[in-house]
Amino acid sequence: MQDNKVIVLSELIEQRLRKEKEIEYYQNQLIVFQNKITHLQKDVDLTKIIIDIIQSENIIDIQDKVIKSIPIIGDSKDGSQRSK
Repeated sequence: MQDNKVIVLSELIEQRLRKEKEIEYYQNQLIVFQNKITHLQKDVDLTKIIIDIIQSENIIDIQDKVIKSIPIIGDSKDGSQRSK
């Protein structure tokens, strides 16, 4: 019965080494993920800045401007009628 209760030192050392390697792996992965997060956050911040700049400017919708500036043939709103 004494054999079942004996702790094998070599097994404990192996477990500790495995756990240390696992910790090292996850620490390295954490660094990689932190770098990715940093880059993504910079991209998001840049996108927000671009959106803010665009929204603060008086952006002209070119298509809308062209449609409003060219009278439609036969449209009586401007009082003139164009012929082909």
